[in-house]
Amino acid sequence: MIAERNHKFSILIVDDEPLIRESLYEIFRIEGYIVYMAHSGEEAREMIKTNRINIVIADLKLPEMSGIDLLIDIKKKQPDIEVILITGYGSIETAVKAMRKGAYDYITKPINDNEIKLLINKIVEKLRILEENKNLREMIAQAKRASFCEMIGVSEKMQKIYQVIESVANSNATILITGDSGTGKGLVAKAIHQSDDSRRNKPFVEVSCGALSETLLESELFGHAKGAFTGAIKDKEGRFEYAKGGTIFLDEIDAFSPALQVKLLRVLQDGIFERVGDNISRQAEVRIIVATNQDLAELVGRNKFREDLYYRVNVILIKMPALAERKEDIDLLVEHFINKYNKYNKKKVKGISEEVRKLFLEYSWPGNIRELENAIEGAVIMAKTDMINKWDIPDMVKFTTKAIKSANGKSLKKVMEQPECEMIISVLDQCNWNRIKAAATLGINRTTLYNKMRKYNISNKAK
Repeated sequence: MIAERNHKFSILIVDDEPLIRESLYEIFRIEGYIVYMAHSGEEAREMIKTNRINIVIADLKLPEMSGIDLLIDIKKKQPDIEVILITGYGSIETAVKAMRKGAYDYITKPINDNEIKLLINKIVEKLRILEENKNLREMIAQAKRASFCEMIGVSEKMQKIYQVIESVANSNATILITGDSGTGKGLVAKAIHQSDDSRRNKPFVEVSCGALSETLLESELFGHAKGAFTGAIKDKEGRFEYAKGGTIFLDEIDAFSPALQVKLLRVLQDGIFERVGDNISRQAEVRIIVATNQDLAELVGRNKFREDLYYRVNVILIKMPALAERKEDIDLLVEHFINKYNKYNKKKVKGISEEVRKLFLEYSWPGNIRELENAIEGAVIMAKTDMINKWDIPDMVKFTTKAIKSANGKSLKKVMEQPECEMIISVLDQCNWNRIKAAATLGINRTTLYNKMRKYNISNKAK
């Protein structure tokens, strides 16, 4: 039993005396360890290069290089290897030197079998604990990486974004998030806020800049004084003040007018602003994150965006990939959205059919994650069984682009008849060709079902 537990650990015995070397070899081979032997330090170095070694037992007096030199070399190149040194001279000074250089322990000749076995057992127990902790950390990391602050994804592109978020979260740097609409820029901003130890319990304020007029946006961001404009019947605090100590996320930063760009630049440079209609300077104590689906560098070239503001917001850049660039995440996203809309709609949908999955993987997803979420939401509502089939998806026609492109001059009506025919046959199969049950599942009356079966010549498929 012990031997079976030890078979994954390896020991290298380094001694120029064959009797000691071979004796230790037999002791640990019987214990179940993988055992290697070397007669010199140089031979040991070569064996460590080509084999996975956990423990080295080395004599202090070796030809070519001493055991201390071998220890130093091992700890420099592979510090995880534990080293036990053996000597015939029980010098305390030598023992202390060996321990300072990183030796696990030190024993003297003649070697006591029980003593060295006890030492090895202690090391192996330590290595087992380290391995278990490493495996546990990896499991936690994988679970965290699959769902990081509400973001879903195991793709390499998403893993890199998670790493950037963790790296910059506790800094004060302004962050620019770019990417197409629907890629999850807002989720990244929230993830940065939630990962920031000093800000996560403070406000996170999101402003959709493109949805507001210039006057209203200025008032929303900076606030206004009573009487600043018609309708300003009292002083109003702006979002920069409300978000004090937290994070303000300015989405669609490209929508800022030239005048607002100047105001934002002042906030970024000097950390101060004034309310509309007021001359009192106020401190902006807030982390600023901005986002856009436009190419700001290109807007700078067209004089649509200030160059100095561009460099101020582009301190840390996070580029969000389109869903088409991370299709390995689609299965996870689908599962997440199904669970989400099952709860909202009190449904028990388990997943999508293989046919739908294939269509999803082939589709280009111009609307990105938002489009996928909308498709799943509608499908969960429409699903008649515990699996989402293609007829459950309200806008299935867009997923069948390939079929339409290969129509070879056929009319749209003819092209669309094929999926309808396939759907009817599939439902009839599910219902064991019970036409009454199939009509109910399809949401049509029996007469309509019979007419369509005649139209598509499928009446002869009944069992």
